[in-house]
Amino acid sequence: MQAQRKETPRPLGTVVLAGLESVGKSSVFRLLTGWATGDEANFRGSTVRCRRAESTALGAVVVDTPGIRLRTDAVTTRLALAQVADAETVLVVVRATHLHDELAAVRGLLGSALRRCRVAIAVTFRDRMNVGLDEALRRLEEALGCPVRALDARSGGPAARAELAELVAGATAVRPADATALEEALRELATVDPRVSLFERALAVPAAIVALLALFGIPVYAAFVAASALQPMIDQRVIEPLEAYLAPLADVSPLAHALLVGDYGIFTLGWYSFLWAFPVVCLVGLSVALSEESGLKDRITTALDPALRWIGLSGRDLVPVLTGFGCNVVAVFQTRSCSACTRKSCVSLIAYGSACSYQIGAALSLFGSGGRPWLFGPYLALLLVVGAIHTRVWHRGAADDQAHPLAEAAFLQMPALRTTWWRVRTVLRQFLMQAMPIFLLLCIVGALLAHVGMLDALAMGIAPALGWFSLPPSVAPGIVFSIVRKDGLLLLNQDGGALLAALGAGQLLLLVYLASTLTACLVTLWTVRGELGGRYALLLAGRQAATSLASALLLAAGLRAFA
Repeated sequence: MQAQRKETPRPLGTVVLAGLESVGKSSVFRLLTGWATGDEANFRGSTVRCRRAESTALGAVVVDTPGIRLRTDAVTTRLALAQVADAETVLVVVRATHLHDELAAVRGLLGSALRRCRVAIAVTFRDRMNVGLDEALRRLEEALGCPVRALDARSGGPAARAELAELVAGATAVRPADATALEEALRELATVDPRVSLFERALAVPAAIVALLALFGIPVYAAFVAASALQPMIDQRVIEPLEAYLAPLADVSPLAHALLVGDYGIFTLGWYSFLWAFPVVCLVGLSVALSEESGLKDRITTALDPALRWIGLSGRDLVPVLTGFGCNVVAVFQTRSCSACTRKSCVSLIAYGSACSYQIGAALSLFGSGGRPWLFGPYLALLLVVGAIHTRVWHRGAADDQAHPLAEAAFLQMPALRTTWWRVRTVLRQFLMQAMPIFLLLCIVGALLAHVGMLDALAMGIAPALGWFSLPPSVAPGIVFSIVRKDGLLLLNQDGGALLAALGAGQLLLLVYLASTLTACLVTLWTVRGELGGRYALLLAGRQAATSLASALLLAAGLRAFA
C-alpha cells in the first residue's frame, strides 16, 4: 500500500517507536537496527529509559520508548516523546488483533506529538488475523493520510526489514481524520483474543507460582551447581598459581598486593564475583527471554497481580524480584520496566528479600559448615516473609488504579531462537558493561579499607551490640564484611567451621539472617543511587537496617523464650 499523500523526500531525523506495551515494538526495533542491543539513556528532564541504536536501513537513529500503560504511565511516555527534540518521525506500532482499541488509545495519548511529526503505522500480529485486514488497513490509510502496513516483524528476514524500512521512509503528516470514517474503516475487523489457559482459570495463582519456581528456581540451582564445580578447578589452575607468582609483591608493595590478590583483590574476589554471578545471569536471562518471547511472562504477571498489590507491587514487578536471586544489580536495572508507582517498592523488596547468587552460595556454605544445611529452607522463607512485610510497612499497598496490569492476556507462542538470543545478549551486555565494573570498583574500595584497618575497627565497634542477639563477638567481622559484599559471610567459615558448629541452630539462622539483611551490599546501594538518587539510596539503607534489627531482635527473643 502507498500513502495517498505525497511529499518531497527529506531526512527522517530520529525515528521514535510508540505504542502500548506488548505490541511488538522490540521486534520492530531490532528489525530496523539489524539486531543491535541498543544503548539505554534518560531523556532530558525525565526518568524514562529508552533504547537507541543506529539503523543503516534508514540512515537514522531509532528510539524504542517504553510501552504505554493506560491510566498509569501514559504521562511518562508523553514526556519522553515531547522532549525528543530531534524526533521528526514517529512509527506507531499497534496489534492487528486489537487495532481499533489500540489505535484510538495511542491517538488520544500522543495526539500532539503525532500532529507535528511525520507518522507511519506498523501493524503487528498479522498472522493472527484471517480475513478483512488488508481492506481495513487500506481504508485506514485513506482516512489518516499516512502509510499503514501489516508486518511480520518476528521473522527478522531481509524482506521484512526492507518492507519496514519502506514503510518508515514513506511517513507523512497525519491529517485530521473524521471519526466516522475511522469507525467505518475498522468496523468489519473483529477483535481476536488469545485462548484461555490455565493461568486464567480457577487454579491461576498456584499455576503461576509453580511456573515461576520452574522458570527461576531451575536456572539458579543449575548455575549454583556449575559455579560450585568450576571454582575449585579455576582456583587450582589459575588463581593459586597467580597468587604464588605475585607473592613477592607483598614485600615490595603491600597495597598493590592487596589490590590484586588480597582478600578483596581484583583477581581473587573479582574473579569470585564473576564466577558466581555470570552463570546465574546467563541462565536466568535465558529463562526470562523464553518466558517473554512465548507470552508466558505476561500470563503469570496478570494472574499474580491482585495478590501482590497488598505489598505495593504489581504482577509485572515479579520478574525483577526473582532476577535478584541471581544478581541484585541486574534486577535493579530491570526495575526500569516497572511502573513509576511501584518501582521503589520493587527495589526495596529486591534489596531485602532477593538473595543474590553470592548470598545464596555463602548461606549454603555456612549452614553446611555448621552441620545444619536444612536451615536454608527456613532462612529463605524468613527472607521472603519479612521482606514482604518490610515492603508493605514502608511503601504501603498498590491501589487498583496504579500499575494497571495488561488489559488482556498475551498470545502464547513458540519463542524464536534469534529473538531469544537478542534478549539474552542484551542482558549479558548490561551485566558486563554496567554490573562488573561496579563489582571491580568495590573490590578496590574493600581492599583499601581492609589495608588501612578500617574494616577491623568497624568489626570491633559492633561486637558489644551482638550480645542483644545472643551472638558471640567473634562473628562481628563476618557481619561487617557482608555489608561490603554478601559473600563476606564466608569469613566466618574458618577453622573448618568450628566457630559455626559451636553455635546453636537458632543462633546460626539468626547470624546468617542478620548479616544478609542488615543492609544491601554496597554494589547494590551504589546501583540504586545511580538509578533513583543518593537520597533514596540512603533512605533505603536506613529503612532496611531498621527492619532487619527489629525483626532480628524479635527472632532472638523468640529463640530465648523457647530455649
